[in-house]
Amino acid sequence: MASEEQVKQYIAYWFQLGKRVLIRNGRETLLPQRVIQGDRYSDDFEECWQKIIAPDAGDCNLEGTQETVAELLTPAWDLNPCARCSMPIPVRNLGLPPNNCPCSDLPTWPNLDTPLPRSPVDTQVHLNSLISRLLKKEKSLHEDFSADNIKEKVE
Repeated sequence: MASEEQVKQYIAYWFQLGKRVLIRNGRETLLPQRVIQGDRYSDDFEECWQKIIAPDAGDCNLEGTQETVAELLTPAWDLNPCARCSMPIPVRNLGLPPNNCPCSDLPTWPNLDTPLPRSPVDTQVHLNSLISRLLKKEKSLHEDFSADNIKEKVE
């Protein structure tokens, strides 16, 4: 079962490639100007997401797909990487898979020369993690080359 956060990420990734979301049974489309802003989703994206999950939104689906967001949030669906482009696509837990990936009508995709769609990254958390790993490595190196360890290895 796809979580709400996974479905949100799925929509965000496809928005980054220019796919729109059809809401109100296809009468309105959404495509934010910016999807990511620094270490979080943009306000424009969050506003679109709230419209998508609103009770009065009707059937909402990604352009080029038949599965609604409401269906994707049920236990019948998972989100897995496309075999062609590795982007997330809906896959039924039971029964037949969907007809195709939303990438099927993007003539220039997959394009490994461009950055892949991504999720927001908190750079401060990432940098702190790197610093922590480097400090552990440094401590380990100091312990390996301490005077006592060198004596033991020489003797």
